[in-house]
Amino acid sequence: MTVSSGTRRQPSLSQLRAFVAVAEHLHFRDAASAIGMSQPALSGAVSALEEVLGVTLIERTTRKVLLSPAGERLAVRARAVLDEVGALMEEAEAVRAPFTGALRLGVIPTVAPYLLPTVLRLVHDRYPHLDLQVHEEQTARLVEGLGAGRLDLLLLAVPLGVPGVVELPLFDEDFVLVTPLDHWLGGREGIPREALKELNLLLLDEGHCLRDQALEICREAGRADAPVTTTAAGLSTLVQLVAGDLGCTLLPRTALKLETTRSSQLLTGSFAEPAPSRRIALAMRTGAARGAEYRELAAALREAMRALPVRVLDLDA
Repeated sequence: MTVSSGTRRQPSLSQLRAFVAVAEHLHFRDAASAIGMSQPALSGAVSALEEVLGVTLIERTTRKVLLSPAGERLAVRARAVLDEVGALMEEAEAVRAPFTGALRLGVIPTVAPYLLPTVLRLVHDRYPHLDLQVHEEQTARLVEGLGAGRLDLLLLAVPLGVPGVVELPLFDEDFVLVTPLDHWLGGREGIPREALKELNLLLLDEGHCLRDQALEICREAGRADAPVTTTAAGLSTLVQLVAGDLGCTLLPRTALKLETTRSSQLLTGSFAEPAPSRRIALAMRTGAARGAEYRELAAALREAMRALPVRVLDLDA
């Protein structure tokens, strides 16, 4: 009669542990002592495993214990099973203990260079057992990765308006106008948004949320056409194009210090209140198992980011 795999008896972990101990020590008394079992219990567990598997694992003689050929092969498998069970228990322990194990954080390119130093310093100081893994991608890819389970948490501009995603707002930051040295708006304060209607505005490539935000600001200023003649893949390139007198651009205030100090051919101007701005948040899956941790991390980040040129949001923002 053939016994299906669904009804076949399965080895127990106790049986596997006893067999591996005997395979390692080749001595029943030493093996029993190593795993804290009595010698009769260990012998019985090995015999029960042989019965379950239907093979002889141990060759017993009056003088010594030897592994059978089948025992040699199956001892490798048994060790692997026990190793995997140990890894499973370690992972479960990490899940039970907050801020341990891996956290896969997705970050957009117009945030990563300017906020990651604060994020990494906070994680290093406050959550030393957290294995933070950073992935820099554009918004669409990040949201896709969050939904697919490839990423755990996102740091990006919102609102996303994506079902199944919870946003944890961190702060708002103003946009600043960056111009060449001889531009008539360079260095001015209280610039009206309507001035954007007349500018040769340089933008990021398609796919960057900052490009879409800049276009929306232009539409709000009354500019109907798309003011795009030259684009760039990153903010550093945009700023260099401005320094080369090809036009002006908009930078989030957190990027200003890093990007504009690379050239002496730039000036910055601030907009009249209310200045155009963007909101940065963490985003997680609705019902995320580690949701409480992510909310605590968001609160810690709000405090850490008070030193930045941003308007930190309250917990109930």
